[in-house]
Amino acid sequence: MTIRVDQNRVIFTGENPFIRLGQEEVGELTTRTSLWRCVYSPAGPGHTLFMVSELTDGKARIYSDNMALARWLQENLQGYMYAPFGDRYIPLIEAVFGRSGDVRSFWTESVRSETDDVMLTWYDFLAPFLINTVPGSRSPNPNGLYTLLFPATAARLVLNGEQAAGRPLAESRDGKSMSTSCLAFAETWLAKP
Repeated sequence: MTIRVDQNRVIFTGENPFIRLGQEEVGELTTRTSLWRCVYSPAGPGHTLFMVSELTDGKARIYSDNMALARWLQENLQGYMYAPFGDRYIPLIEAVFGRSGDVRSFWTESVRSETDDVMLTWYDFLAPFLINTVPGSRSPNPNGLYTLLFPATAARLVLNGEQAAGRPLAESRDGKSMSTSCLAFAETWLAKP
């Protein structure tokens, strides 16, 4: 067995499940969510949910239990993946996070603030697979990534009892079938030394 140490710096490890919904296969996405469950980062551990949908009138919301982590994610990771989530003028909403389920059937993440109750659920999973990108290989994001994806062919976002319209759209990555909604576990982000 060959063991190789990755010489890049670890800047984040945890999970990053996401739901992206659209109305039509070739249309624009109408809902985007990105939930971060952090075990290690320079800003400490915690949770952050980035969300925009017709349920939020098209305005981005950020829920977190670690405000420093939310701002760090905006600047170092999430802002590269979807630029509107990088806007540091978006107010941060204090929230409590929970999860339940089993990838053999469904997975639910819950986010509760003083005013909002958010439920994100994934189900009808495809076979999981591991992806790896090298730091500096995907412009404009300078970071690299290891993650285990569980693509879901069905997912839903519910905000205060109202379900977002749309469905996950089919995608493929290096010949693997996936969708625009995945559980991303064992996720580690890397920066050049």
